[in-house]
Amino acid sequence: MSIAIDLSGKVALVTGAGRGIGRAIALALAEAGADVAVTARTESQLAETADLVRSKGRAAAVLPADAVDGTAVQKVVDGTIAELKGLHILVNNVGMELPKALLDTTEADYDLVMNTNLKSMFLFTRAAGPHLVAQKYGRVVNNSSVAAFVAGPNQSVYHASKAAVAHFTRAMAIEWAKHNIAVNSVAPGWIRTSLIAHMLADEEMLTRYLKPIPMRRLGEPEEIAPMVAYLCSDLASFMTGSVVVVDGGLMVP
Repeated sequence: MSIAIDLSGKVALVTGAGRGIGRAIALALAEAGADVAVTARTESQLAETADLVRSKGRAAAVLPADAVDGTAVQKVVDGTIAELKGLHILVNNVGMELPKALLDTTEADYDLVMNTNLKSMFLFTRAAGPHLVAQKYGRVVNNSSVAAFVAGPNQSVYHASKAAVAHFTRAMAIEWAKHNIAVNSVAPGWIRTSLIAHMLADEEMLTRYLKPIPMRRLGEPEEIAPMVAYLCSDLASFMTGSVVVVDGGLMVP
């Protein structure tokens, strides 16, 4: 067996693909040979990602949408299949955090975080499911977090949402294994993206958060993307229900 990641002939859909980890994933999948549909709310960012995908010789589709609108999500899935002639890989990457003490967290805050991190994954997976089941092949990768396993202050809703992503992954892996669909998750640690802009702007906070990481640095989006590409490939054909931690050793101590 060749150990090269080869996604030739595959079509992928990546959510939250306008920047950060989502963009890096889209480019890694294209580098491995997949055509890629990208979705998020900001069309200009998606267009930039799509141009980068095309620069690698792959086809791209730009499908802006609100990831928590079920009708819009279905249109993205249908648009992917229509424009790129198929769908084999779904990467549920869209996500957010909202650092707040529980007593300061409003119902609207709760709905925003849970809808973005959990409902979007449910909607896209449900929308793509009939196509993947019918063709008896699929790869689904969900973006969780080390926050699914360790807790901290001022992040109760975010941590709960990422724990739910991990467990949703396990449940869907069991449900869809009979259809030759593998469902896995990546759990990044602290990655240099806009999600942690508040930390990057505060040197004291950044130093405090880096201290427990054995590698003593933040990860980069490009260090998450290859793991996703691997999970989408036939090299991971006997993996399903796994939540793979990529965190610089944060969870080791």
